[in-house]
Amino acid sequence: MLLLRSRSSGPLLLLLGAAVCLFYQNRNRLRSGPRPPSAALDVQSWRPPEEVLLEETRTRRWISSLEALHVQVWSQRPPRRAVVLTGHHLVSDPEVQLYQQVLQQMDYEVQLSRYAETSTLLRADHGVRGWSLLVCLSSSERSCLRRVSFSHLQHHQTVNLLPRIIEAFSDAGEGLCHFYSQSHLTGSELPMMPHACGLTNQKLQVPQDPAGADRHSPARAPPPALVAMVNTYVLVTSVKPLTSFLHDISVVMTNQEQRGRPIKLRNFLLQRLGPPTSHDALGQIKKVIGDVLLAALSTNDKQETLSRCVLCYQLLTFTLLFSGSITPVIIQVETDLTFSSLSRDTFDGQITKDLILEDTLHFLSSETQTEVRQYGGCRQTDGICLSEDEFLLLLQFQRQMKTPSAFQLLYPSSSSSSSSSSSSGPLRVSDLLIRISRYYELQRNQSYITDESEERTNQEPALSSSQDLTEGPCVDPLLRQIYSDLTLIPPFSPRVKEYRAEVTFDTVMVRIRPQPVSSACRVHLDEHRGPRMANYPVGLGNSRISILVTDDDGEPESVVMTIYTVRVYRESRPSLPMFGDHVTCGFVQDCGLPVQPGRSCGLQPLIRTQSSLQTCSSGHVPGRWVVPCLSCSDNRTCDWREVAWQPDSCYHPLVDRPLLQDCLTDRKVLFIGDSTNRGMMYFLMERVNSSLEDWGKAHDTLVYRNLNGGQTLVSYSYYPQFWMEKNQRPTFRQALLQLIDRSRPLVNSNLTVLVVGGVQWLNTNHLRTVREVLNRESLSDVLVLVKSLGMGFHLPVDGIRSLSLKEVQDLYRENQNIITAAKHHGYEVIDTFSITMGRYKEFLQGRCACHFHEVEKFWSSGLSDDTTDQEAWPKGSSYHVRGPVNQVYSEILLSRLCSKTRNRTPERE
Repeated sequence: MLLLRSRSSGPLLLLLGAAVCLFYQNRNRLRSGPRPPSAALDVQSWRPPEEVLLEETRTRRWISSLEALHVQVWSQRPPRRAVVLTGHHLVSDPEVQLYQQVLQQMDYEVQLSRYAETSTLLRADHGVRGWSLLVCLSSSERSCLRRVSFSHLQHHQTVNLLPRIIEAFSDAGEGLCHFYSQSHLTGSELPMMPHACGLTNQKLQVPQDPAGADRHSPARAPPPALVAMVNTYVLVTSVKPLTSFLHDISVVMTNQEQRGRPIKLRNFLLQRLGPPTSHDALGQIKKVIGDVLLAALSTNDKQETLSRCVLCYQLLTFTLLFSGSITPVIIQVETDLTFSSLSRDTFDGQITKDLILEDTLHFLSSETQTEVRQYGGCRQTDGICLSEDEFLLLLQFQRQMKTPSAFQLLYPSSSSSSSSSSSSGPLRVSDLLIRISRYYELQRNQSYITDESEERTNQEPALSSSQDLTEGPCVDPLLRQIYSDLTLIPPFSPRVKEYRAEVTFDTVMVRIRPQPVSSACRVHLDEHRGPRMANYPVGLGNSRISILVTDDDGEPESVVMTIYTVRVYRESRPSLPMFGDHVTCGFVQDCGLPVQPGRSCGLQPLIRTQSSLQTCSSGHVPGRWVVPCLSCSDNRTCDWREVAWQPDSCYHPLVDRPLLQDCLTDRKVLFIGDSTNRGMMYFLMERVNSSLEDWGKAHDTLVYRNLNGGQTLVSYSYYPQFWMEKNQRPTFRQALLQLIDRSRPLVNSNLTVLVVGGVQWLNTNHLRTVREVLNRESLSDVLVLVKSLGMGFHLPVDGIRSLSLKEVQDLYRENQNIITAAKHHGYEVIDTFSITMGRYKEFLQGRCACHFHEVEKFWSSGLSDDTTDQEAWPKGSSYHVRGPVNQVYSEILLSRLCSKTRNRTPERE
């Protein structure tokens, strides 16, 4: 019987001792029965039914006693403090945030520190006082192993490291596993490559066909052949005796896939092999990993200390190679969770890691709450003697087997044979562990028989389809995490709905992927049918990203349950004010996007010429941006507030408001194009009226008759209407005719102005259409100004087209063709492509990264009317068009509008 002495052991301990004795007596009876040929077969499959029933009854009583005792030992637990050592990880990293959130939900006080040496709780008393849980992230492991004395840990303390595991699978040189160097094992004795530890120099690859099967695999592979590389994730909760569990998520890479993908291991095997063979393959995976763990830990048995961390654990990654057989070979072992085959762009690796880590914390949660009272020791009788460590190990293993989770038992399995199974010696703890696993396996088998498979324990869940998403209504419409390149303020928490973030000028795009708590909920970005993950261009200033958590269950239109908002502020280009001597630098293009490969990029010293004193004769005169700097070799020394567009041989005069109002009297200005064209229109309206009282993101035809005291009309038609089906979109000819009809009466002179153009849809065919329509409508003498192409669509944004560098370079050549064709027709041209090319990073809001203007609410500050600062001249207006790049080419537009006598038709070239 079992005897544990204590000041308060009580009847529960006697009950436990009696239960162990029942186990022991029943075990001796079973020895008299016949043994099967294979020791791998479960004893339940060959024993007489009456013995099976008797053991089941006695085991049930023993488990009940253990459960009752498990409840009793929880009283008066120590303070629950967790220390998370982050190492190189930032506090904003999703992994750090996950530990904080989950542990706080478990009522832990969480302390973050970089390393053990900097933690107030770990600096004294061998680092073992004042805390219950110590989590050492990957870059702080050495600090933990160096500072914390594992032999002095108390029973309630948990660390996410097992030094023996780390040592066994450390790199002994050139990738050789340390336990191989300490043993007489050869490569053929284990289903594992000896050089599978540490950072391997060679890239792991999946064989192209079963013919390349590894020498460890059986010569004759059963059909269908399985060729794949699989990362499996193992949780070791005890070294001696060994207890380990396999997570149900794996990362699979086949020779048909360039990247790995996360999938439930059982689902993958079922898809590839079918039900019978997939079950055998899973058994082989468990056996291979179990054999390697046993071999690794058996090589340093003599190093075991008298006191050890019973509740410590270790997560490992085993990379398995299937080369046509259902028996894999281990080709790499890492003492951490690794997801190198998953795409970083989709955050799949971080999401999968967070799921496994959260499952691990919940799986181990009750263990870290358990406090074992101090027992004075025990003495051997005719049963079994349990030390405090062994007693706690049994308690935690029983709870692990009972608790449903994503982990399934890896070792010991119910088919494991104990070392004392063929002798008359006393039961070992390993025997009791096997009995517990068999008990829960028997419960599981009974649930299959009675069709209660939905209520399984965590061990051996039934094979299912590849559909991992939970069906049904979204009852918990919260996010688990927002995965992105942003540092959120405040740090993410599921119940906080508003966040802000700041990024530097050079950050032009961020990747974002929200993850819901429940897979029954769906996530969409910005709109009901928006993507669940996207690249977002980040314009200068403020941007807003809306995350919609929706319920799509049984509804024709998704129902928005929760909205999270992330407001992103992107800084302007860093600027150094000029107080003394400086040089003037110029640039045509940014070195980050060399649109003209034959020309220099970046800042160059500017040599001024006297010819720049004359007025420009066209709006497409070549030019460059100029800026004062301390040095042209360092753009951080420039005063970017003073950057200006400088034509090479002339200048564009600024048209003051009185002249502009006089110039536009009795004129009608028609705009046709996209939102960039519309931005120029609103700029003109604000300049001529000194206010902008009407504004909207119009995608149809608008007519404004209240400009310039009612003496100027401005109309606008949006083209192309890209959101419509191609066969339903109005053609350019139809859109132009509609604009002309809505703007009548029109006169055939430069009192009528047509401004046509956009970002990148315009081509020379459109210019021919303009000529044909104007001739047919007897408007051949109107003033036509062509807004040429512009920068945009150069970022890899989801849901819209994205141009490669070569395509952007081709766009420059197309822009030159448009300028040539416009001159041939006698049209004025505003070369917006050359102007936006060098400042392509300075776009404002919009997914196309093509908007260099935005309209904002303006609050009057009583500024004087005679100022020439465009950012200051509105007085009492409701809206204001801002954007320095848009301002430049819009001012050139006004200069060309007012460059000639208004009653004279411009000469044709």
